[in-house]
Amino acid sequence: MEGLPKLRVALVFSILLIFLSSSISSSSLQDIQIVNAERRIDLSSHVIRVYLTLKVENTGPSPASEILVAFPPTQAENIATVKGAATAGKRKKKTYVPLIVTPTTLPDAPDGVQFYSVALLNPLKPGETVTVEVLYVLTRSLEPFPEEISQSEPQLVYFRDSAIILSPYHVKEQTTFVKTPSNKVESFTRVEPTNRAGAEIKYGQYDNRTPYSYSPILVHFENNSPFSVVEELVREVEISHWGSLQITEHYTLAHAGARHKGVFSRVEYQSRPSISGVSSFKQLIARLPPRVHSVYYRDGIGNISTSRLRTSNSKSELEIEPRYPLFGGWKATFVIGYGLPLEDFLFESADGKRYLNFTFGCPLVNTVVDKFTMKVVLPEGSKDPSAIVPFPVEQHLETSYSYLDVVGRTVVVLEKKNVVPEHGIPFQVYYNFNPIFMLVEPFMLVSVFFLFFVACVTYLHMDISIRKS
Repeated sequence: MEGLPKLRVALVFSILLIFLSSSISSSSLQDIQIVNAERRIDLSSHVIRVYLTLKVENTGPSPASEILVAFPPTQAENIATVKGAATAGKRKKKTYVPLIVTPTTLPDAPDGVQFYSVALLNPLKPGETVTVEVLYVLTRSLEPFPEEISQSEPQLVYFRDSAIILSPYHVKEQTTFVKTPSNKVESFTRVEPTNRAGAEIKYGQYDNRTPYSYSPILVHFENNSPFSVVEELVREVEISHWGSLQITEHYTLAHAGARHKGVFSRVEYQSRPSISGVSSFKQLIARLPPRVHSVYYRDGIGNISTSRLRTSNSKSELEIEPRYPLFGGWKATFVIGYGLPLEDFLFESADGKRYLNFTFGCPLVNTVVDKFTMKVVLPEGSKDPSAIVPFPVEQHLETSYSYLDVVGRTVVVLEKKNVVPEHGIPFQVYYNFNPIFMLVEPFMLVSVFFLFFVACVTYLHMDISIRKS
């Protein structure tokens, strides 16, 4: 009974904190306004990249440490990544400093709106302004219409968004530019003032828009870029302290555009390549690390000879062609494998740990991965593994067995959904390793050969006859 008053005091105190935080957050939103906002939407491929430039002013009495960026419910589940940067200077002398971006929530916000917090380098003092640039990438945001097309028809898609930027702040001036792959635009929504020049549609300038203003638009245009989507990619990186890395990548590739209808004609496809199958694709480029060797490319039938490897001191490119061109709804499965020198990727930290520094993401150019699994197979005897990835991923450990393994190898598994080329940045896997374990497999081989030799000698000197000589 003595602890009951303390419990009541703590409960009242927590309620006051929640009330104060909500009131502070609402007041801080009123103290920030966007002086100018410019948004550029690039629809040239099936991976949509949006560049948002915000000039922000603090009109309140206290400093501000973050800026919020809002996304409507229709885009929230399709956001692959959000990056922020602070800019300084103009034109060629402009510099970019990366900012920390994290998902967040707001009380009393419209249902389904997703918020991201962009942390400023320095608190924005009252009366000051700062320019922040935000890049966000959207996947599966283009809807094929019609949903089915024949071999000779072009691919038309819908894009849905808002002419007015969704923001929790008051926006004084804003403009939106929509860039299509070509000037073949079937239709687009007009929200005056709206202008179109070739492949670019300009919405705005719109002045003095209140928070959470929204004006839906729909753009119907032709987009024949390869809608290449890897439904599942499993990459296995096997570390051998004897001098090499072995990488094996298993792909399940699909064409995510308008589904193909009718019968496929190989003769028509080859005789009129610029018209027949214009929305299909038959080749892909994988960007591999330099000094790659022992490259192979095969599917379930066997090795595929239609591949070309170009190497240089700075990069390697593998051009591959599946056994058949991919139309909408078609799939292909294949495997890519290659080796890399160990000294380019394995290092030793100051505390004596060894760590692998490798690149995350899919090596195929301009490709979306629905489910990506990275498996780092450590040498047998490795202990205390840990992974450092610059964005959220799911992590767990497994155990695998290979030739001459006794206790098995530790496997660090990293999983992420909705992976885009912007995720192709380095990550690290740290672990402890005693060099004495490198002698285990040679000792086992020597022991096996020695025991076999002893068995042979013993057999030759044994007399197993049942009669006297």
